[in-house]
Amino acid sequence: MDVVPPTAWPAEGTPPPGWPAGAAPAYPAPEPDRLTRFVVRLHDRSPRWAVPLAAVGCVAAGIGYTLLADPTRSDPDAAPTCLLKLTTGLDCPGCGGTRALWYVLHADLPAAARHHFLFVFALPFLAYLFVAWAGRQAFGWRLPELRISSKVIGGFLAAWFAFSVLRNLPWAPFTSLYV
Repeated sequence: MDVVPPTAWPAEGTPPPGWPAGAAPAYPAPEPDRLTRFVVRLHDRSPRWAVPLAAVGCVAAGIGYTLLADPTRSDPDAAPTCLLKLTTGLDCPGCGGTRALWYVLHADLPAAARHHFLFVFALPFLAYLFVAWAGRQAFGWRLPELRISSKVIGGFLAAWFAFSVLRNLPWAPFTSLYV
């Protein structure tokens, strides 16, 4: 059965040919609220480089926080800052990521990988994807596209989940994954 676009319907409120006589083709679109109108108007007026610049600002703020806070120098008896670790005592999937970022920023890749290997592995891919997206958005660059299939993404997420489970097991060799 061919799908008839709404613009080809005979009249407002009447169904397209082949539909039952009493069937309404669509619901009327609700009127947008003030916040939605403001966001749409802001999006329409903003330059194309604004969103990549805001994303760079967020990344820079995270890097700045990591450099200023120095997550590697916490007291041994300090309470964990992660809510999951504080309440359950288990390492979350991102546990060690801030310390790994600190070590990456100081060019100590072995120590970074010790704290969160999958983060260090994914970092160059994420950086390239961001640069390609931001360059296309802000400057119209056409960098070679990094094509990652859904199977590869699913495999990476499965590995991350397995890593998250294995690092919480309390016997050797998994205790070496504890950070």
